[in-house]
Amino acid sequence: MKRIQQRIFELLEVAHPDDTSSRVTDLFLFVLIALNVLAVILETVEDLSTQCAPIFLFFEVFSVAVFSVEYVLRLWTCTQDERYAHPILGRLKFAGSWPAIVDLLAILPFYLPMFLAIDLRMIRALRFFRLLRFLKLSRYSESMRIFGKVLRSERAELLVALFVAGVLLIIGSSFLYIVEHDAQPEVFSSIPSAMWWGVATLTTVGYGDAYPITPLGRFLGAIVAIMGVGMFALPAGILASGFAREMDKRREEPEACPHCGKPLESAEAD
Repeated sequence: MKRIQQRIFELLEVAHPDDTSSRVTDLFLFVLIALNVLAVILETVEDLSTQCAPIFLFFEVFSVAVFSVEYVLRLWTCTQDERYAHPILGRLKFAGSWPAIVDLLAILPFYLPMFLAIDLRMIRALRFFRLLRFLKLSRYSESMRIFGKVLRSERAELLVALFVAGVLLIIGSSFLYIVEHDAQPEVFSSIPSAMWWGVATLTTVGYGDAYPITPLGRFLGAIVAIMGVGMFALPAGILASGFAREMDKRREEPEACPHCGKPLESAEAD
């Protein structure tokens, strides 16, 4: 039994370069996840959804069965990883990890209506939660793993930039509400409604459905727009520098196994 558990763990997690079965398993799950996302998108086409309803239903049941078995097997074999070695606490720790939560969210929308009394509108909403299966691709996509590492390493700088942008949004929207409320009470009826203008202006989208018409309002709007160009460029610059550092580190470090994190040479030796 121990040998079977170890082999299943290798198939699902380790993916040695010379392990064909593990690579085929990863490829199968990758394609299945991608097809699930495509199916959710295609189901929104009314004619296609009506004509191919049995096919969509069969594919959904098949996918949930595969993902459910995958989740149970990952939970069973996670003790092969030294981080989750304890048979009970280790599995609880694994169940609370981000990849395991994503795996659970991928199948939960299918099972919830079976056990809870949920109205039709909520069932429709749950169906779109199947798009969360897209996050499962992070197990198999090197690009998504790098993006996640960059977000974690640069989170402090990103939070500072977002905080400053939020302060600018509140101050700009509040001042424009004071200046424009009497001239356009229907457009700037409150500070929250003025924040819609603030978001569109700071992000330089400029939908044009709300804009100042008084001279002072236009002056304030111009200042907010100019500040927004620089302020909303900050997160892009932070992410760009983070990506550059991460790529430099990856060039200097030996290639690592995408699942266990060990250098490939040591992973193969194990």
